[in-house]
Amino acid sequence: MPAPAEAPFTAGVVLAAGGSQRLGRPKQLLPFRGATLLDAVLGVARGCRFDQLVVALGGAHRAVRDRVDLRGADVVLNEAYGTGCSSSIAAAVGALDPRCEVLVLLLGDQPGVTPEIVAALRAGRGDAPLAVCRYDDGRGHPLAFARSTFAALTRLHGDKAVWRLLDERAAEVVEVRVPGPVPADVDTWDDYRAALAAAGAA
Repeated sequence: MPAPAEAPFTAGVVLAAGGSQRLGRPKQLLPFRGATLLDAVLGVARGCRFDQLVVALGGAHRAVRDRVDLRGADVVLNEAYGTGCSSSIAAAVGALDPRCEVLVLLLGDQPGVTPEIVAALRAGRGDAPLAVCRYDDGRGHPLAFARSTFAALTRLHGDKAVWRLLDERAAEVVEVRVPGPVPADVDTWDDYRAALAAAGAA
């Protein structure tokens, strides 16, 4: 029996550079499960045992560095965060270890994602260039990208460009079935209250 192939070097990238305009205060620092919202997402990322963890910061980056546990993460500063999350993706790609073969993209304001969801995505990707979670109510993060797509990621512009990339390269995309609804982002105070309620019920 042949030996199992080694898992490819995989980096987790957490996008946490947003300016939180709709909330009026840094969402990264909202109290959550005894720490902050970003701490919760980073805890999930650490539970995924990535070979590298990259965190993109931008808005309120000094306060985030002061209050969030960023140990073990390679932090990149996206000065252009106001132009959309694509600029954070490009900054993160520039910080990837040269050995990186797969990038898993996580949102810093989506605490409902779990290590089990990430594991399902990584296992279900196979060797596809792109992979996306297919929840009961549609596609959602996290997403996975093979090295062959990294150059394209650095050329994206705007907030929804990563979804346009998936549409443009639809033949290369694998959808990985994940039960349940798409985990909610925290963009408004109602979103935050819902996330707190969900966390309390978990």
